[in-house]
Amino acid sequence: MVKISKEAALEYHECGRPGKIEVKPTKPYSTQTDLSLAYSPGVAYPCLEIEKNPDDAYKYTDKGNLVAVISNGTAVLGLGDIGAMSGKPVMEGKGLLFKIYGGIDVFDIEVAEKDPEKFCEAVEKIAPTFGGINLEDIKAPECFYIEERLKRTLDIPVMHDDQHGTAIISAAGLKNALEVNGKDISKVKIVVNGAGAAAISCTKLYVALGARTENILMLDSKGVITSDRENLTEQKKQFATDRRDVHTLEEAVKGADVFVGLSKGNVLTQDMVRSMADQPIVFALANPVPEISYEDAMASRPDVLMSTGRSDYPNQINNVIGFPYIFRGALDVHATAINEEMKLAAVNAIADLAKQPVPDVVNDVYKVNNLTFGPLYFIPKPVDPRLITEVSAAVAKAAMDSGVARTQITDWTAYKQQLRQLLGQETKLTQKLYDTARKHPQRVVFAEGLHPTMLKAAVQAKAEGICCPILLGNDERIEKLAKELELSLDGIEIVNLRHDNQSERRERYARILSEKRQRQGYTFEEANDKMFERNYFGMMMVETGEADAFITGLYTKYSNTIKVAKEVIGIRPEYKHFGTMHILNTKKGVYYIADTLINRHPNQEVLMDIAKLSAMTVRFFNETPKIAMISYSNFGTDEGGSPAMVHAAVEEMQKQYPDLAIDGEMQINFALDKELRDKKYPFSRLNGKNVNTLVFPNLSSANNAYKLLQALDMDAEIIGPIQMGLNKPIHFTDFECSVRDIVNITAVAVIDAYVYKIKNKC
Repeated sequence: MVKISKEAALEYHECGRPGKIEVKPTKPYSTQTDLSLAYSPGVAYPCLEIEKNPDDAYKYTDKGNLVAVISNGTAVLGLGDIGAMSGKPVMEGKGLLFKIYGGIDVFDIEVAEKDPEKFCEAVEKIAPTFGGINLEDIKAPECFYIEERLKRTLDIPVMHDDQHGTAIISAAGLKNALEVNGKDISKVKIVVNGAGAAAISCTKLYVALGARTENILMLDSKGVITSDRENLTEQKKQFATDRRDVHTLEEAVKGADVFVGLSKGNVLTQDMVRSMADQPIVFALANPVPEISYEDAMASRPDVLMSTGRSDYPNQINNVIGFPYIFRGALDVHATAINEEMKLAAVNAIADLAKQPVPDVVNDVYKVNNLTFGPLYFIPKPVDPRLITEVSAAVAKAAMDSGVARTQITDWTAYKQQLRQLLGQETKLTQKLYDTARKHPQRVVFAEGLHPTMLKAAVQAKAEGICCPILLGNDERIEKLAKELELSLDGIEIVNLRHDNQSERRERYARILSEKRQRQGYTFEEANDKMFERNYFGMMMVETGEADAFITGLYTKYSNTIKVAKEVIGIRPEYKHFGTMHILNTKKGVYYIADTLINRHPNQEVLMDIAKLSAMTVRFFNETPKIAMISYSNFGTDEGGSPAMVHAAVEEMQKQYPDLAIDGEMQINFALDKELRDKKYPFSRLNGKNVNTLVFPNLSSANNAYKLLQALDMDAEIIGPIQMGLNKPIHFTDFECSVRDIVNITAVAVIDAYVYKIKNKC
């Protein structure tokens, strides 16, 4: 775990704009009309609608996506009572987590009031602003009263995350850990070290899952809580034991099945762990120093199932696995509360998720290949992108079933899709591609079957239902790799192109290729040798109709792939060149960028082909092309070099295609700023139009443009490269491509193959 210094932490919070969160407008505001709609006089209309029906606040304002993170600073992290203002960085941090994991807006509110009654009164007065309230860092026992009162008096979800967040995640972990070691929750002996807000709530939830109170021992700073002790709080009384033979932690854990630590560091020794029952479960959740270190616990005995609150060890109990998604589900049905049914639904959804195959993105983050349910993985990782769909949907459904939902969700598939789009996991564009591909799945050859990324992509594409994959490579090695990665190859064909059983096929392909290229010096022997290469063999599968599309590029240099594609597949007869395009799906719209991979230094003829291919490809995606030809000058301001060549290409394109919206040469800022362009250059054929297609003057500028946006992570989804101009669907990747990138390209290739078939039937 990276050590965080004081200086680094202060610099992080201070640098640039101070703090970690900000408010951004969500509606247009650039014109007088916009401002009149946003404020006076237009704003009066939604005000009057809300007056007639208060629930319309969810319709016309951000109430339904706005949570208050509220604290009085009396129990901030492990720092204690440091005051409301001092706790503000923590509350801002909680707001950041709500936003990045749940897409939820947050106002952090620090209330300088320790009196529970007055604190509640303050919260009750501001509650109409919000769709939910997350109480944070309030000390026990006051936190119990505050939460219970606000749940009674308010008609929106209220949750003290220090209690219930930890409870929900640890309960999911306990449920799965018990499944791993084959024990019954109703029979196990549980020791809870700590009796604060989190410990009480955790233990209550364990009981709700089936644990028996007579099998639970709880300890506070004075030792085991017994029923004969005086001045016990109502919360502690629930878990006071009648036993008189145990007083210390050492005595309590002897023979115990489960230890849950919500106390302080280094209080559980190796000898204590050794004294526990077989296959003990140890949740050492004090942070940053756990009750026993992971290393000491594992060294004490090999059969221990271990969780901590730290991210650098397996099975992290982290509240971020729960609270963003619990509030997300509650907000989406306009719930009036977060009740026990919703909390249990979250527990079960989190527990179930750990048993499903782990997405590639999670393995990548943790630098592993095979996270699978078992002793080292029985709690989902915080970065698992499925948490928002699985947990939020479970919570929303439980709210509806238990009668606290104001509105209903009827289409759960659409709801989950909406959640994925909310966090940028999936966009309308990619969903449209996937939906179209699923309707017409094609046979897609994946050239590098032994590359882990391509193998995972093929398996995922099959699972998505968008294609019937064919893997090229040594079948035994592919099967071995799939087993290591715990991937199912059911329904996936493997072709070992170098195996003797493929000799007839290689010879047939060689004969076809040599006859096709005999006037370019090809001999049968030379072609036959090339059929031992995956790109030649795979492209010949498409050329002969034995497959419909081909994906390659993770190992191969583009120059070699381009050469093979020209030889085997060829360029469409109406063009002399081919190229590639990347799609940038941004908040401002979808942009098509060409040529990003193929033509290094295009001349006028090549630029014209790229422009025509771009127009064709944009229409392929059901959009009208509006093309800006990019350079560093505007409409002839530089009369030599690259600008002059682009200028000439535009002039000829406008003559040949008088109805095509294309113009240039122009700088990128004029291409993307309609008002600026129209004011300065009103004669442009693009006047009044929003450009969606950018054709760059050379490979360097186009490639760097999309990679710059990718590196800056400007909330842009990038799809590509998409091949333009070859006779058949041959599509390229590169060594930087992720599994998701390849699956996206596969969806495009499938649609490309289907369109090709339709055209050739006509």
